[in-house]
Amino acid sequence: MVADSIEREITIAAPRERVWEVLTRAESLGTWFGTGTPARIEQSDPPTVLTFRRPQDAAGEEAAEGGSILVTITLTTEPGDHTRLRVRESGFASLASPREAVRSHVEQNRTDWTRKLTEFACHTERLTLTPRR
Repeated sequence: MVADSIEREITIAAPRERVWEVLTRAESLGTWFGTGTPARIEQSDPPTVLTFRRPQDAAGEEAAEGGSILVTITLTTEPGDHTRLRVRESGFASLASPREAVRSHVEQNRTDWTRKLTEFACHTERLTLTPRR
């Protein structure tokens, strides 16, 4: 049986609005998430929830239900002007790939999310933002 979702969270030493700003700026996104990952925004409720859909294989595919992964990022204010960032990546069980390939994908993404969230927290905590135009 393939796990359908991955959940990770991290506390960031920055206010929620700042975390949201870094999370949603195109120039910041490429720094911590990587470039070339096609995604379709499903929900944006600033500064609390961002949900996007991405294809299981980023090689030029469109993000569509049934062949994609849904990523939901939730931001919660924590004491001391900190933010808890939770990420839930789901939809693995419905992917059309062979089960062993999906299982491997889930394991790789578990490791990747742990690393990416740590990179995002470090990037956010040391970044000085300039106002958007």
